[in-house]
Amino acid sequence: MSLRVARARWARGLGAGCRRRASSFPVPPPGAESVAELLRGATEAEEGPWAAETRRTPGQCSVLLFPGQGSQLVGMGRGLLAYPRVRELYAAARRVLGYDLLELSLHGPQEALDRTAHCQPAVFVASLAAVEKLHHQQPAVIENCVAAAGFSVGEFAALVFAGAMEFSEGLYAVKIRAEAMQEASEAVPSGMLSVLGRPPSKFAFACLEAQQHCKSLGIENPVCEVSNYLFPECRVISGHLEALKFLQKNSSKYHFRRTKLLPVSGGFHTRLMEPALEPLAQVLKTISIKKPLVSVYSNINGNRYMHPKHIQELLVQQVVSPVKWEQTMHAIYERKKGTAFPQTFEVGPGQQLGTILKNCNLQAWKSYSHVDVLQATEDPDPDPEESLR
Repeated sequence: MSLRVARARWARGLGAGCRRRASSFPVPPPGAESVAELLRGATEAEEGPWAAETRRTPGQCSVLLFPGQGSQLVGMGRGLLAYPRVRELYAAARRVLGYDLLELSLHGPQEALDRTAHCQPAVFVASLAAVEKLHHQQPAVIENCVAAAGFSVGEFAALVFAGAMEFSEGLYAVKIRAEAMQEASEAVPSGMLSVLGRPPSKFAFACLEAQQHCKSLGIENPVCEVSNYLFPECRVISGHLEALKFLQKNSSKYHFRRTKLLPVSGGFHTRLMEPALEPLAQVLKTISIKKPLVSVYSNINGNRYMHPKHIQELLVQQVVSPVKWEQTMHAIYERKKGTAFPQTFEVGPGQQLGTILKNCNLQAWKSYSHVDVLQATEDPDPDPEESLR
């Protein structure tokens, strides 16, 4: 077995190597073949002497997309508890977080679940629990996975899935990230505004004028900038609340078709989150990060991670940088005309990433599926601006 294969493992709550103060994380429980073992098997097959013979066609491959903050809803996880190891994931999460995440996810209240400090860990765990469901129902999807991407905090889940970090360590980093972002968001009245524009829309010019408006009100160093690139002509703008209100009031001037304030507590993915950088950087330095077994794409630039050091650096930068999701979708699905698209699975609460994919690449979306985390059927075509930030 190669060193790379031996080191890369799926550690879902399970990071025996985690040494965080007095915390004691559980070791992997005995049981059925894990997701990482399937990934390792696929990797060994590709690296073997008969790789050309076993290579999958594009249509046989799969891509996993992991949602971000805002997709959370009370009841998520209920549809996953019957699957192997999901309860163990939530038990491990309780030891890492110090509170009962499963209880909060299943029963709320929604207001508590919506807090940044809670919803980021909740979406992270629910998404990896959804991978367990997918593995149980369609193990070939995991075996044939060639790429993964996650929106904002979803990138941590994508990296854990790909074997780049252990579940317990990844969750602890998410916990620190979420708490630091919560604290930063409470320091300045700020928020996020979803904007559906038209081809003539000038987002940068609109943000500049909104900043000038804030200066006229006596606000020093105002922030107003694009924080999420969702799909053509659809952006999320983050910054001081006065700037966002100015954009709403003057939306027709900038050719905006629709604007909507998102129910979040802060201007995420801007320099308003700078106080969260140091806590996250420090915890990532203590984590053993490995090269992913499958391609994982960075929110920062839409490119694949090529080295563990890049993962550590870019996960920190991501907190104050725009999420380039539209660019990521183009990077994953770009292909020659006539080449089949991979199967795409959104793993986690909500279907917003599927809706965005539909607007970015209709042909790729035709091979999209969602792994439901609820017992009830969800809205098949939700508003993508409502839950992505």
